[in-house]
Amino acid sequence: MMRLTGKVALLTGGGGGIGGATAVRFAEEGARVVVGDINRELGAEVAAKAKEAAGNNGGDAIFVELDVTEHDSVRNVVDTAVDRYGGLHVLYNLAGGSTPEDGSVTEVSDEEFWRCIKLDLFGTFLCCKYGIPAIEKSGGGSVINMSSNVALMAVLGRDSYTAAKGGVAALTRSLAVQYAPGRVRVNAIAPSITLSERVKKFLEISPDLQSLADQHLLGPGQPIHVANMAVYLASDESEITTGQVISVDSGVTIY
Repeated sequence: MMRLTGKVALLTGGGGGIGGATAVRFAEEGARVVVGDINRELGAEVAAKAKEAAGNNGGDAIFVELDVTEHDSVRNVVDTAVDRYGGLHVLYNLAGGSTPEDGSVTEVSDEEFWRCIKLDLFGTFLCCKYGIPAIEKSGGGSVINMSSNVALMAVLGRDSYTAAKGGVAALTRSLAVQYAPGRVRVNAIAPSITLSERVKKFLEISPDLQSLADQHLLGPGQPIHVANMAVYLASDESEITTGQVISVDSGVTIY
């Protein structure tokens, strides 16, 4: 049997590189996937690829426009998932990201700090606010948050992103305890450099990031590596795994 048969999964930021790889993998494993993204073109493209990947296995995929920083938008995507597919079992909070405007605490602008906090941390908070009750009503399931290696090791020049992703890691542990009685598992994935198209461009202009990439024991990751971990956390194979921040980082946090 496929690993996600019968599960309904909502991916926020599903139009990105990791989101795209995950949507396809989830659909291949039989999930019905709701791809939420602020970018209509990218989100719709990913949903179409995921739907094709599902074939006739019972999986499916749709796109819903989503701004994770807006209450009404988040409520709408959760309600759409429940109305379309009858419930919600997996919430994967992918929306977020760093930019070249980030920097050290003494140099980065207030605007970039609050952009990071609002998108990466508040966006995760808001999606959990509306997604977790839907998962509880569906009999339990899995929340997967996106943290980062910057929450686990010192990475220079990205202090806004570090603050946001550190907050996601802490929130993950608290939610795991809070919602365990409702059979909701809450974990986070902490990737290091993952070679999506956006990150490839970032590497070209950031010598510090390229230096970090060179420290990866098995080379930088690909989106599929993170997607495969997400399949495990979404599946019943991880039924007693909760409150964990799991590195998918080519060993860089131990090197």
